[in-house]
Amino acid sequence: MKTMIGVMGSVSGFHPEASEIAYQLGRAIAEHDCIIVTGACPGLPYDAVRGAKDAGGMTVGVSPGHNFAEHTIKYTSPSEGFDVIIYTGSGLMGREITGVRSCDIVVLVGGRSGTLGEFAIAYDEGKLIGVVQGTGGISDHIDTLVEVIDKETGAQIIYDRDPFALITQLVEVNAARRMAMRAHLHTPTVPDCTPEHCKTARSLETAIADMEREVMLLQSNIAEQRKRLEAMRDIAILGVNDRG
Repeated sequence: MKTMIGVMGSVSGFHPEASEIAYQLGRAIAEHDCIIVTGACPGLPYDAVRGAKDAGGMTVGVSPGHNFAEHTIKYTSPSEGFDVIIYTGSGLMGREITGVRSCDIVVLVGGRSGTLGEFAIAYDEGKLIGVVQGTGGISDHIDTLVEVIDKETGAQIIYDRDPFALITQLVEVNAARRMAMRAHLHTPTVPDCTPEHCKTARSLETAIADMEREVMLLQSNIAEQRKRLEAMRDIAILGVNDRG
């Protein structure tokens, strides 16, 4: 299952150097075999999309519009370079929730009020967050914001000025977080059914019930993973069809 990395940042008002950094960020995401997700907007996130596309990566946009016309005309947003655009019809603020929740990792580059909202959602929901330092905007003040927020949510933030180094760290930490989550969600139940304990019909029934619960948990986890993989497959198929 490929990792979904969201890039959230400035649409305008950023310094020229940030554009090249965002482009390299997109390349790094593709080179780590991850999928880039943005708000399907112009600016730094779109620079990252261009970088990912040039490196052969898959790109997904989460649009505020209801359809292609609204996306391109009302919101004056780009469509070229995206393998898939998801039309939420939720508006600029509403689509932020869909965008953030679709990602395993959220990366901030530059950013103003919109990016601040996306950071707040990601932080409050305990996401793994990357911050590209030196790109201006709120990205250079996240450490201060975290101190002011003073709230433990389970979110983990990694800072770096080098986009490639940042993505490398994020991918490694994300893998570790997944493993820890699986271990937490799935603690095998081994029934205590030694000859000393399983002497009665009731104790044997208890042991059987424990094993049945374990099987149900495994089936539930497998079903959730299947849904995620099927969703990724559908996105991949849409991307192929769009290119075809």
